[in-house]
Amino acid sequence: MDRAQLPLNALRAFEAAARHLNFTRAAIELCVSQGAVSQQVAQLEARLGISLFRRLPRGLMLTDEGRALLPVMGDALDRIGATLGRIEGGRPREVLNLGAVGTFAGGWLLPKLEDFGRTCPHVDLRLFTNNNRVDLAGEGLDLAIRFGDGAWHGTHAEPILRAPLSPLCSPDLAVRLTDPAALAHETLLRSYRADEWPQWFAAKGAACPPLRGPVFDSSVLMVQAALRGHGVALAPPALFAADLQAGRLIQPFATMIDLGGYWLTRLMSRADSPAMADFRAWLAAAVQTG
Repeated sequence: MDRAQLPLNALRAFEAAARHLNFTRAAIELCVSQGAVSQQVAQLEARLGISLFRRLPRGLMLTDEGRALLPVMGDALDRIGATLGRIEGGRPREVLNLGAVGTFAGGWLLPKLEDFGRTCPHVDLRLFTNNNRVDLAGEGLDLAIRFGDGAWHGTHAEPILRAPLSPLCSPDLAVRLTDPAALAHETLLRSYRADEWPQWFAAKGAACPPLRGPVFDSSVLMVQAALRGHGVALAPPALFAADLQAGRLIQPFATMIDLGGYWLTRLMSRADSPAMADFRAWLAAAVQTG
């Protein structure tokens, strides 16, 4: 059959009717009359010289030929739709696989995703969270946002945001924290980096009490525990600004320790794609505006 003469409307009518096994429901989906769908299918059957449906009193039944054609048509229409979606607006859509440490993803990036979608509508962002242990190549990531000093073997790293740590807790717990020594009577919630609380007490010029209680691999979860009054978290206030401004979270002491920052990383061997470059530009602007 000549490709230029393919009855596309009839093929679309067949695919919808075959999924619904009903001309009326297919017509509603396609925003045409039931008679138009029935006529287009009949024309397709005449063109092919076969029956695609058995007409029953209460609906339709696919013939063997109809059952063979349906998955092919469904796949073809899905692929056409995906291709049209990628080139919509005159610019091809591109997938960006981004890994991000959970604290940054939940505390900073998530509230700004709507702005990213408006700024880069051609980029389909796929976000994967981790606890700072990431394999860019093995996980198929284009970019990854990590916390640390920026020194990762084989990786190009660009600084994004400094994130000094300070104690954070619920308002009810904060009233008991008249001085650092009062922390010895509270549960000190910890991350998997065991030296953070000792370094904060050292910066405060105080002895670190014995550390007990739960350990978290995500500062987001640790701060959620603090919000519920389960203890005091040592976390970056900059990433929980909304909770602090709303008074749900309190920073009882001004002292902060700087143990690293957030970095945008990629493999040194990986050249930038257009989507990677667009995300980097958006990220830099978003950090500047807060």
